[in-house]
Amino acid sequence: MKEVCQVCMHHCSLNSGQTGICRARKNENGQIVCTNYGQITSIALDPIEKKPLNMFYPGSMILSVGSFGCNLRCPFCQNYEISMVDSENAHTIEMTPRMLADKALAYKDTGNIGVAYTYNEPLIGWEYVRDTAVLVKAAGMKNVLVTNGTAELPILEELLPYIDAMNIDLKGFSQEYYEKLDGSLETVKKFIIRAAADCHVELTTLIVPGENDEVSEMEEEASWIASVEDSAGKKIPLHVTRFFPRYHMLDKGATDIAQIHRLADIARKRLNNVFVGNC
Repeated sequence: MKEVCQVCMHHCSLNSGQTGICRARKNENGQIVCTNYGQITSIALDPIEKKPLNMFYPGSMILSVGSFGCNLRCPFCQNYEISMVDSENAHTIEMTPRMLADKALAYKDTGNIGVAYTYNEPLIGWEYVRDTAVLVKAAGMKNVLVTNGTAELPILEELLPYIDAMNIDLKGFSQEYYEKLDGSLETVKKFIIRAAADCHVELTTLIVPGENDEVSEMEEEASWIASVEDSAGKKIPLHVTRFFPRYHMLDKGATDIAQIHRLADIARKRLNNVFVGNC
């Protein structure tokens, strides 16, 4: 029997035993299950600024974890070794929500403020994020989500009570560009609006030469971001980040640094806090 996964805009219709485009959600006996639940591929104690979050507990550390799979197909993915593989090809360790929450608490004395769900796309395994976040929050620590924002709003509603901050990738500001990545700009915009109403949100746009590096696109993007107030009634911070050749985009050179600064200056005409990255 076919079942439709409701987590993201792809709405994969899956036969029994079939896995969706994200490589991490599967129809098992008529039920959509998360195959990467508790399967950790990467874990590290990172500076919060690496997420990147520059305006949420700056100077602190956060225990960062990732699994495998992603529902986008970015040809420049920096973590493709884990985001573009399935359960059979991912090298994982098993870590229950309780184990992860306890590990986060154990690092508290070294400056850790909580857990960041990152590296691959955490929302394709949102159940694990929820179950862990409940425990982390109960321990008085923070939950951070680093996401592409391409989940449906009911998934976001499940998580919002437990998430303290997010960095959301805004890949560009045209549906044409998002279609190249198997994504949806409108889905991400709705996600950002809802997330910003309840928790701290910062956005990141990776500037890829010849793809999303036009001044006019940044003008439009910054104007839209400026129209979305965050939970404190302030304009959302934006990170304008330099591209480096990676994965299937080895043929492109790194983004010109001057162009990064030029686009950041354009964004600053509408936004209070604009940061440059990878320069």
